[in-house]
Amino acid sequence: MSPRLGIADARPPWQSPHALLLLPVAFIVVITVVDVQTPTTVHLGPALVIAPAITPSLAGPRATAAVGALALAAQILIGVTHGGLSTMNHIVQIITLAVLSVILVVYSALREHRQAQLAQVRTVAEAAQHVLMWPLPEQIGPLWIASLYLAAEDEAQIGGDLYAATRYEDGVRVLIGDVRGKGLSAIGEAALLLGAFRESAHRRIPLVELATALEQSVIRHAEDLDTPEEAGERFATALLVEIPDRDPVTRMTSCGHPPPLLLSPGNVVTVPSLHPSPPLGVHGVHGVHGGAEHTLDVFSFEPGDTLLLYTDGVVEARDAQGAFYPLIERVTRWSEDSPEALMHHLRRDLLAHVGGRLDDDAALIALHRTPVHRRRHHGLDALRHGSSATDPR
Repeated sequence: MSPRLGIADARPPWQSPHALLLLPVAFIVVITVVDVQTPTTVHLGPALVIAPAITPSLAGPRATAAVGALALAAQILIGVTHGGLSTMNHIVQIITLAVLSVILVVYSALREHRQAQLAQVRTVAEAAQHVLMWPLPEQIGPLWIASLYLAAEDEAQIGGDLYAATRYEDGVRVLIGDVRGKGLSAIGEAALLLGAFRESAHRRIPLVELATALEQSVIRHAEDLDTPEEAGERFATALLVEIPDRDPVTRMTSCGHPPPLLLSPGNVVTVPSLHPSPPLGVHGVHGVHGGAEHTLDVFSFEPGDTLLLYTDGVVEARDAQGAFYPLIERVTRWSEDSPEALMHHLRRDLLAHVGGRLDDDAALIALHRTPVHRRRHHGLDALRHGSSATDPR
């Protein structure tokens, strides 16, 4: 895979910072030539301040100072040409241009410092978000995986939606969930649920007991942190999925979460009928610490099928007329695409539906079960290249 191009690398040559600096320089040259050629009754010199004024948006304080000095030299040249520097008009223009240039240099320095701070904060935030929401591998066992996360808040990569996947004996366990709230304010609750899942998912306990363990974690968290005003406000929906490597089935336990979609060859999309329990943490509101009774649902998941997990931020996304996003209808078009292509189509189509911005966080995971012969072929190729068949890197 080729490395990504940065923004600066993707710009056309004429949009590079050095090329853009020619604009204020050219402006100074044109103003100076025209002013020198015009009668003394026409004064274009004051317009020279435009050049250092636009430079901070193109470059830093040093370039701004250089352009300001060049504009000041041009103003002095105009003064010498039009009657000398002893006239009050030219003296005032030179002093005014010098003062404004100094102010613009100070402004450019403060702006550059602020941009550096924002860049550092953004880098730290991205690193923290990366630690919290581990990227899913491209392959775990017999599953090819692709995921998509769209945060509602600007500059955020994650929010109240969450997902994780891990190996479990001879299978894979996947969590997708949605805590109350959205954006950065919900990250704490999402971190709690992800940590509880990663701690318990590998243990040899049934899926319903795993759901109970997650609920107890949410309840303990609510008891420790809730204020009287927030009582009953901390809860999360979750869907736990367990996919054995050898058996062509999938086991699910839903805690108030939307059911997944099963995409089969031939553009067939079905919705498994789940028996969901209430969201995690709801029972703790009423002092019931034992949690809800969770149900295990088992469905066929054959090689060649794709299981699409999603949060309600996808199906509740509205267009300008208030219509919800028709996920099943749209997915039918791409049911035979690879997980990566499916995520690409859904991202583009979902953002087009809402006009480019979501009102709630949205997350999707596509799990494609590969045929047996394909898995063996992949493993053979990996051995030939000296790598593990389950390591996408």
